Amino acid sequence: MTKLKLGAVADDKPVKISIDLPAAIHRDLIAYAEVLGRETGQTVGEPARLIAPMIERFMATDRAFSKARRVRQF
Repeated sequence: MTKLKLGAVADDKPVKISIDLPAAIHRDLIAYAEVLGRETGQTVGEPARLIAPMIERFMATDRAFSKARRVRQF
């Protein structure tokens, strides 16, 4: 079984934003949602729900961002 970087999606109160995605990224997002659903055993539903956890995971694992955040104390 594949170990994805993203785990189950938490149900949290969202802040609404609007973005345009290239078609290729949207197709990949749909495919990722399908694989994640098989891995976690739960349906993702709308693949757009993965965007926030993906960004969160990206920022959490970005060492340069973490260092800059500590220095500037955002």
